[in-house]
Amino acid sequence: MVVVQTEDFNSAELTADLRERTAKHAGALVTFTGYVRDYAGEKETHTLFLEHYPGMCEREIGDICQQAQSRWNTAEPVVVHRVGEMHNGEQIVFVGVASAHRGDAFRACEFIIDALKTRAPFWKRETLANGEQFWVQQRESDARKTQEWETKQAS
Repeated sequence: MVVVQTEDFNSAELTADLRERTAKHAGALVTFTGYVRDYAGEKETHTLFLEHYPGMCEREIGDICQQAQSRWNTAEPVVVHRVGEMHNGEQIVFVGVASAHRGDAFRACEFIIDALKTRAPFWKRETLANGEQFWVQQRESDARKTQEWETKQAS
């Protein structure tokens, strides 16, 4: 399940739904929730505005999830990603993965969130408390992490 929305989400409900859907087949369930945080370091972040390419964004996230399922033995992952304006401390993304084994669930969840940061067509504009605005640039460390996943074999 892939959802891109402006509304906030309920992590507990998403986890419970995934648990119910996979209860007879999964021995492990791993979730990740990401929050808006200060990107600027010394200056306080007021808001983060996420833009996306509708349709293409959901397809790319779906492809990332399918790639995770093919590499690790998992049920269909759940990804909910918010767009629009969010304030510091608000939820931005949820990833949930269920599998028969914890290692597959952990690796698939980490792969999905890493790939989202570099492959999904999102653009982040940060507004600081003083009104200054800038586009958040992709970090080299995120690109390296995605590259590592692409060259690793599933274990």
